[in-house]
Amino acid sequence: MKGKCLVIGGGFAGMSAAIMLARGGWQVDLIEMDPDWRNYGAGISLHGATLRVFLALGILDRFCQTGAVTDGLVIRNPADDSQIARLPTPPAPGLALPGNAAIMRPTLAAILSEATRAAGVRVRLGRSFTTLTETADGVQVAFTDGSTGLYDAVVGADGLYSATRAAIMPGAPSPTYVGQAVWRAELPTPAEVETLTMWMVRGLKAGINPVDRTRSYIFITEDQPERARIPAEALLPAMRALLDQFPSPVLTAVKNGLGPQSQIIYRPLEKLLLPLPWHRGRVMLIGDAAHATTPHLGAGACIGMEDGVVLAEELAKADDVATAFAAHEARRWDRCRMVVENSARLSEIEVTGGSHQEHQAIMGRSVVALIDPI
Repeated sequence: MKGKCLVIGGGFAGMSAAIMLARGGWQVDLIEMDPDWRNYGAGISLHGATLRVFLALGILDRFCQTGAVTDGLVIRNPADDSQIARLPTPPAPGLALPGNAAIMRPTLAAILSEATRAAGVRVRLGRSFTTLTETADGVQVAFTDGSTGLYDAVVGADGLYSATRAAIMPGAPSPTYVGQAVWRAELPTPAEVETLTMWMVRGLKAGINPVDRTRSYIFITEDQPERARIPAEALLPAMRALLDQFPSPVLTAVKNGLGPQSQIIYRPLEKLLLPLPWHRGRVMLIGDAAHATTPHLGAGACIGMEDGVVLAEELAKADDVATAFAAHEARRWDRCRMVVENSARLSEIEVTGGSHQEHQAIMGRSVVALIDPI
């Protein structure tokens, strides 16, 4: 089927849905609250499954020109940097590329926003909605600028604290804090780092992943029993203090190189897995609005963008929105649940000082599962 669709939210999931729907013949409006359409953050870790989505979106070549594609996950001793393990990161079938990748978030957002406009999507910035009203003809939407529109389908891709979810599912579960926070910063790639590399001590996990030919980002996952707010002026000394707990020569050099140019970001980690259905009437939730995960598998953006691809495929095949939405949920539930639950288990193992063997086994199984067909 074809018709008119509204996408609420201009993040990775929303842009992916908008691109694929527009290419399928839908008339697509995308609204985004931020008038400057910014994407905050440092780097984002990806893998073969995400590269497969990029191929479907038509942005894989552009990604390879601006991001980084590497091979494998290396785990190093936090004392002397000796290698403890190297886990494979299998490529997605049909792609002649390794299975690990990363890019700066604003860079990926710029690539996707260009593709969104090129697909013919009408982008309306600095706008949200006030009401979503189901009628016999579709969804009547009232916007914050006073305008209205009638749509055959609405896609809520407005993130973890989704206004769309609150409007259509007022009793839905809320996001849950998992007892960890993540620190991220940008840095020149250390000579010793060729691919995603991690170090772990009790209560902390550090990782470095290249994001282009010369630069990387570092992340530190910290056990934090209570959700905390860190003032901007405290970020640099606090991140340095965390790195003090790793005798690693590589991380010591990284610590000494941190400064105002490092663009340090701190974020408490939350999860959310809505029970099915993820839609009400003609309004469907995708991405973090339906299934938000911690970054332990580096798959949150992946499954959100996959949502956009799959939803467009099902709407193209079905004769009505209800059939398409049901088919979309049937294809997405097990995969998204696996990512959210396995990521949460990895977090739990880190917080409780659980088995490193179980941690590595879950990582390995999950990475392999992610390359399965979607």
